[in-house]
Amino acid sequence: MDVKSILKKNNFTFEKKYGQNFLTDFDLLGRVVEKSGVNKDSTVIEIGVGAGTLTSEIAKRVKKVYGFEIDTKLKPILNETLSEFDNVEIVFQDIMKISMKEIEDKIGGKYTLIANLPYYITTPIIMRFIEEATNCEAIVVTIQKEVALRLCAEPKTSDYGSITASINAVGNAEMIEYIGREKFYPVPNVDSAVAKITIDKNKYEIKDMNAFKKVVKTAFGMRRKTLVNNLIKEYKITREEAENALTNLNIPITARGEELSAYDFIKLSEII
Repeated sequence: MDVKSILKKNNFTFEKKYGQNFLTDFDLLGRVVEKSGVNKDSTVIEIGVGAGTLTSEIAKRVKKVYGFEIDTKLKPILNETLSEFDNVEIVFQDIMKISMKEIEDKIGGKYTLIANLPYYITTPIIMRFIEEATNCEAIVVTIQKEVALRLCAEPKTSDYGSITASINAVGNAEMIEYIGREKFYPVPNVDSAVAKITIDKNKYEIKDMNAFKKVVKTAFGMRRKTLVNNLIKEYKITREEAENALTNLNIPITARGEELSAYDFIKLSEII
């Protein structure tokens, strides 16, 4: 499949507002799908179908693919690139404007989310499916390398942040592939990587998810300040109360947010 020729034949113009950069290396795409863990019994949601290159590699290996694409100018291109597959359904809508219930009712069971995401929508997409979805088993995303490093970071590292802790509370993130910028068409200004998040809502017992989210947000709200100072400011508690909360969890009173694991945040949210 010569994707570039198909795009040119259809006079396709790339939309900068959608962050469109298509992968055209089919060996690479096949490897990503293999590493995603899907199989012939799997159902996949793909967000940002583009020219259908990743879609075709997924469709070869799974039972059903539901692709969501915002750019309707891609219709004739996808009609051509996906013509051989009868297990692909393309929905030309912005998935962020569809309720999660409607999405999951359409799918009707467990699924894996696979996507090549532009930077501006990365965090909203990931967090929406982590927080709202009930049937999503894993999220496999091709994203800017620096963002992927944040998703998979360990505590006490500069890449560790609020999204890392939020993901670690309900799943496990790992890097499964690095992708140089030259693999994309058109070529972007940054390198990419593929991160896989395996979701496990029973990983920890979280008694109050909103309390957990608030304490994580507080911890990283002013990253350079100590956790004690951030807790005092947000929760209007005394220094002694804030320090006691950390001491009860064997956390140093000089700690900053990036030093706490997801489990630490869960226990801290219960105390606070």
